[in-house]
Amino acid sequence: MSRLMVAVLIAAAGGPLIISLLLTALVRRLARRWGFVDRPGGHKAHESPVALGGGIAITAAVVLPLLAMALLADVGRSWLPPALLNQTFHVGGHQGRLADLLGGVGLRLYPALAVVGGAIVLHVLGLADDVRALGPGVKMTVMTAVALVLAAGFRIRSLELLGPIPATIFTVLWVVLVTNAFNFMDNMDGLSAGVAAITAFFFAVSALLAGQVFVPALALMLFGAVLGFLVFNFPPASIFMGDAGSLVIGYFMALLTVLTTYYSPAQQREPFGILAPLVVLAVPLYDVLSVVVVRIRAGDSPFRGDRRHFSHRLVRRGLRPRSAVLTIYLATAATGVSSLLLPFHGWPFALLILAQCFCIVLIVAILESAGGGRAVEP
Repeated sequence: MSRLMVAVLIAAAGGPLIISLLLTALVRRLARRWGFVDRPGGHKAHESPVALGGGIAITAAVVLPLLAMALLADVGRSWLPPALLNQTFHVGGHQGRLADLLGGVGLRLYPALAVVGGAIVLHVLGLADDVRALGPGVKMTVMTAVALVLAAGFRIRSLELLGPIPATIFTVLWVVLVTNAFNFMDNMDGLSAGVAAITAFFFAVSALLAGQVFVPALALMLFGAVLGFLVFNFPPASIFMGDAGSLVIGYFMALLTVLTTYYSPAQQREPFGILAPLVVLAVPLYDVLSVVVVRIRAGDSPFRGDRRHFSHRLVRRGLRPRSAVLTIYLATAATGVSSLLLPFHGWPFALLILAQCFCIVLIVAILESAGGGRAVEP
């Protein structure tokens, strides 16, 4: 990998990290002063009010650098010095000039702006819900509309080989599912942000191995943004991201899986890379699907907040909240590491990776359902 590419990736992660650190500290102070706090009660475990608004810092830390990248791609070729524009970069076996990279991003300027617009819409939706609960119907409608605009209007979709309509339907359902997965996972200090940092890192590596530049840069922006917030959110948290953050994180995570090229016939890569999103996101997907099943079996709404998430179930089986969070981090990292090998091996190896992923999730399921141990409520 060239020095130019290394510098780009460091800037992609470092800039949002610094922005997130500074803005989270500022938002925390202002939220406490203005009474924008999450008060204890109901299914909530914290014993005293905790500042809200962390999602503002996370969103700004991703959106602002993303807009700067789009602006640079649009006008940079006219004012950057030729010596810099002719600098070459190497990534994933591919080579090119910075001018070509900026030109490629510039051609995708409008889809990039649409991605930013969708993030802002979901951020405003989440912020409104943090102030006053909107209800699941409103949130699901807006999430679906945003995903539909991107998939149908800007052709940001997966599985194009199925045809435009099936690909659009699949992409909308996938974006809504992953967005909700990270929204549901925001149920314990440091959980959603930490899992997002881990998964974003693995998606960045996957995209780099595929020879992409924009997607790993976006993944590292998200990585830096949630990592900066996690400094203040790791248990015991002094600020929460709220729906204003979790919806945006899930949205970007879904788009990363859609935008990454996992398989190209021109590359010496196996097609099993398309399974990478399921492997990397195995733990968040298990959480959202399992808690929905548990709630429906109990006769409750699948969108009603409670302490039935698998992080809570681990705690009730004897783990401390911080230990439960770290356990989920490790399970996510274990599945993520395996996903990096999928594009480089044949179907027997791919089946082994899927089996390993299934075993990791099954271990978590056994741990959360096994008896024994003193129950400790979160």
